Amino acid sequence: MPVIKKPEADLRLRWRKWVELGLVIALLVTIVAFRFFPKDIGRGKKILTVEQEVIKPEEIPQTRQENRPPPPPRPPIPIEAPSDEALSDVNIDISSELDVTKEVAPPPPKEELKKKEEEIPFEEQFFVVVEEMPEIIGGLESIQRNVVYPEIAIRAGVEGTVYVMAFVDENGNVVRADVVKGIGAGCDEAAVAAVMKAKFKPGKQRGKPVKVRVMIPIRFKLKK
Repeated sequence: MPVIKKPEADLRLRWRKWVELGLVIALLVTIVAFRFFPKDIGRGKKILTVEQEVIKPEEIPQTRQENRPPPPPRPPIPIEAPSDEALSDVNIDISSELDVTKEVAPPPPKEELKKKEEEIPFEEQFFVVVEEMPEIIGGLESIQRNVVYPEIAIRAGVEGTVYVMAFVDENGNVVRADVVKGIGAGCDEAAVAAVMKAKFKPGKQRGKPVKVRVMIPIRFKLKK
């Protein structure tokens, strides 16, 4: 059976009344303390005052740098001069006359110069970087218009970029074209054929047309 407390012994029935009574008594005591003893409440507090120390800046006298004179030069090392007898033994040939009658060798013929150029490897005859690089007449789009997309590459769905090294002479003509990086499926040959048809503004070094090799990217992309 549950235990039933008597109303006289149950404190929960009266706790609210006692709490309200305690709050009222505490409030009354606080009001009386502030009303009749206002001066005694703040006596326990003390305000500390600290005097601020004034620091005066110290004046530093300005120093002047003295210009010291340069050190004296070192004495020259004595060198023994040759005697007159040693000088008399030396024979000096002062015959510096120009022989006008002597025949001068003619310049080498053009055929020999061409042979010397042929002896140099083909790639080394072309500059890589010059002051004015060759420019494609009509831009890169003119070369792209001449590209014929191979039928094999179209059926296989081959796409990509072919990098061709073009060797441009002094007149702006492409004398040779090599594939540096290809994608196959006939695209490399088509790119070389399009580059060989291109016309360039020749490159110049010190104002003179020279042979230059340039890299040309040819892009192959299928229309979807």
